[in-house]
Amino acid sequence: MSVESTQAFVLPDFYLPHPARLNPNVEHARAHSTRWARRMGMLDAPGPDGVPVWDEPALARMDYALMCGYTHPDCDAPMLDLITEWYVWVFFFDDYFLESFKYARDLAGARAYLDRLEAFMPADGEVAPDPENPAEDGLADLWARTVPSMSAAWRARFRTSTHNLLVESMWELQNIDAGRIANPIEYIQMRRRVGGAPWSANLVEVVNAELPSHLAERRAVRVLSDTFSDAVHLRNDLFSYQREVQEEGENSNAVLVFEKFLNCPTQRSAELVNDLLTSRLQQFENTALTEVPALLAEHAATPAEVFAVATYVQGLQDWQAGGHEWHARSSRYMNAEAQTATWSLPTRPSGLGLSGLGASGLGTAAARLGVPVRTRQYVHARFAPVGPLPLPDFHMPYPVRTSPHLEDARRHNLEWSAQMGMFEAIWDRNRFVGMDLAYCAAMIHPDASPGQLDLTSDWLSWGTYGDDYYPVVFGATNNLAGAKASHIRLGLFMPLDGAPVPEPLDPMERGLADLWTRTASSLPRSARVRLRRAIRSMTSSWLWELANQAQQRVPDPVDYVEMRRRTFGSDLTVALSRFSHADVVPEALFDHRVLRELDTAAQDYACFLNDVFSYQKEIEVEGEVHNLVFVLEQFLGTDRFVAVGLLNDLMTARMAQFVLIADHDLPALIAELELDAAVGAALRRHADYLKNWMSGILEWHRRATRYTPEELRGRGGLDAKILQ
Repeated sequence: MSVESTQAFVLPDFYLPHPARLNPNVEHARAHSTRWARRMGMLDAPGPDGVPVWDEPALARMDYALMCGYTHPDCDAPMLDLITEWYVWVFFFDDYFLESFKYARDLAGARAYLDRLEAFMPADGEVAPDPENPAEDGLADLWARTVPSMSAAWRARFRTSTHNLLVESMWELQNIDAGRIANPIEYIQMRRRVGGAPWSANLVEVVNAELPSHLAERRAVRVLSDTFSDAVHLRNDLFSYQREVQEEGENSNAVLVFEKFLNCPTQRSAELVNDLLTSRLQQFENTALTEVPALLAEHAATPAEVFAVATYVQGLQDWQAGGHEWHARSSRYMNAEAQTATWSLPTRPSGLGLSGLGASGLGTAAARLGVPVRTRQYVHARFAPVGPLPLPDFHMPYPVRTSPHLEDARRHNLEWSAQMGMFEAIWDRNRFVGMDLAYCAAMIHPDASPGQLDLTSDWLSWGTYGDDYYPVVFGATNNLAGAKASHIRLGLFMPLDGAPVPEPLDPMERGLADLWTRTASSLPRSARVRLRRAIRSMTSSWLWELANQAQQRVPDPVDYVEMRRRTFGSDLTVALSRFSHADVVPEALFDHRVLRELDTAAQDYACFLNDVFSYQKEIEVEGEVHNLVFVLEQFLGTDRFVAVGLLNDLMTARMAQFVLIADHDLPALIAELELDAAVGAALRRHADYLKNWMSGILEWHRRATRYTPEELRGRGGLDAKILQ
C-alpha cells in the first residue's frame, strides 16, 4: 500500500540543520519513568468510559525516554530521569484532558480540573493541597524535585509557562465546542501558549544552564524561545495531523488552519506549514548569530553569562534536532518515510564561544541532506517600480465618528509640530497639512476633551515623524550606531521620578520631552513605567527595521507581524488607552487571553491596512522591505495582487475575531470573573476605543495625502537619493 493511501499527506522535506544525537542513558530513563508513572497512578487512571487512558504497553510505544534522550543528549542519568518524567506528566495531562473534557465538551469540569492543578506549583510560603489524581500527584512530585536548584526568576517563568499550557487548553476546548477554527495569526500566538514548547525551553535551562534574569526577557533571547517554540509546534502539527484531526476531531493544528483559511488541498497546506517551519528555524539562526552577540556585548556579559546563553542556544538546537528524530520514530505520529538525521555518537559539537554561540556549522547538515534552504529572504531588488496597489474591499463593521474639536486640534497640531522643529528637514508644512494627523486623532478619540485631543494629535505627529526620521537620518548610511545612540538618548527624556533631562538636540527629543511632561506628570509611577516601556518598544523596533535593511533581509512572516505592532506604535496606542481606567482595571487582567487577543486583533487590522495603503510609498520610493504585502510576496513566491488579496483575508479574519471577542467573549469574561460594574464598564470602553481606532485609521488612510501618487511623485526623487 502506498504512503499516499495510508497517510493524510506525504510528509515534506524538512530543513534539518542539526542532526540529532542520542543520550546513552535512555534505557535507565525508560525503566525509571515507567516505575514513576506507575507510582503516580498514570497507568491505571480511568477515563470517562472506565478504560485506562494509558497502560504500560501504550507508554512503552510512545517512548518519552527516547524523546528526551534525543532532545537532551548530554545530561547525566539522574537529570534525564527527571526531564523524562516531566514529559510523561505533560503528555499524560494532555491525553487525560482530551479523554475527560474535550470529547465530552465539559467546560465547567475542565476549569475546575485546571484550577486545582495550578495549586501544585506553590510559591514560597504557600502550601499545596493533597493530590487527588495522577496529574496532581505527578506535578507535586516534579515541582518539589526541580525548583530547589533554580532561581526565583526561573520559577516565575516556569510557573507562567505551565499556567499557559494548562489554562489555554480551555481555548482549544472552546473552539472545539463552537466548531471554530482559528485564523493563522491567532493560531500561531495561541499555540505558543498552549503547546508547551516555551515550557520545554524553560526545562532546557534546568538541564544546561539558567539564563541570566536581566537578559531573559530581552528581544533577542525571547525570539530564540519564540522561534524554537513555533518550530516545535509546526513540526508536531505536521506529524500529528492524522491522529489529531482525522482520528480525535481536534481543530488546533496548523495544517488544518492553513487548509481552511487558504481553501487549499491538505498536501499544499502541509508544504506551506513546512515553509513556515523552515522560516522560523532560519529566524532562530539569524537571531543567534546577529542579535544575541550584540546583546551580550551591549550588556558587558560576564564569561559565565555568555556560557549560559550559549548553552541555552545549543540546548534549543539539540531539542529541535532530537524532537524531529523522535517524531520520525514514535508510534504516536504519522511518520512513514519521515526524514531522519542522527549522529550515532553522543558527543557535543564544539564551538560554544561568543562568536558561534554553539551554532556548529549552521545549515551544513541541510546541505549534506540535499534539503532546499529558503533564500527568498535575501533575494529582492530595492526601489522596484511597483506602481499603485489596487485597494481591496476592506471589511469595517464600525462607523466613523469625529470630534467636534477637530479644527482647533488642527491649528494646535500645526503650531506644535513647527515649534518642535519637524518642518526643518524631514517634513515641510505642506506635507504635514496634507497628512492631517489631527483628523486621525479626532476619529480615534471622538469624545475627547480639547486638551486630550491636542495631546493625541501631538503623539501621532511625533510617532509618525519618528517613523520617517530614522530611515532617512540613519538608514541612508546604515548608521546603526547612530540610531542606537538616538534610541538611548530618547530614554533620558522619560524620567520616572522627576530626574533632570538634558537639552534636546533634535525634533525627536524636543517632541518627546514635551509630550512626556504633558502625559506622564499626572500618572502614578506604575503607569509611567508602562508608558515608558511602550515608547521604548516602538523606538527599539525602528532599530530592528534598520538592522534588517542593513542585511537586505526580508523579515520572517511571524517576526514581522509581531514587530509590526511595535513599529506602528500599537503598543503605545493601547498603553495610552488604558490610562483612562488604570485605577479601575487590575493590570494583570489585561494579560488574560480575551483581552490580549482583543488588543492584538485590532492592532493587526490597523497595521495591515497601513501596509496596503503604503505599499508603493515603501517599496518603490523608500526601498523598504517592511511591508506585509511584500513579505507575503517573498514568502509565498507570488505577486503583489495575490499577496494583497491574502492580506485582506487576514484583516477580515482578524476583524471577525475582534467582533467575536467584543460581542461574546468579553461579556462572558466579565460574568465568569464576576467583575464589578466599574471594571466591566471600563473594559467595554476599552473595546469601544479600539473600534474607533480601527475605523478612524481606515478613514484617515482614505483621506490623507501621505500615500497618494501625487505626494509620492513630489518626494520620490529626493527620498530615493537620500536612501540610496
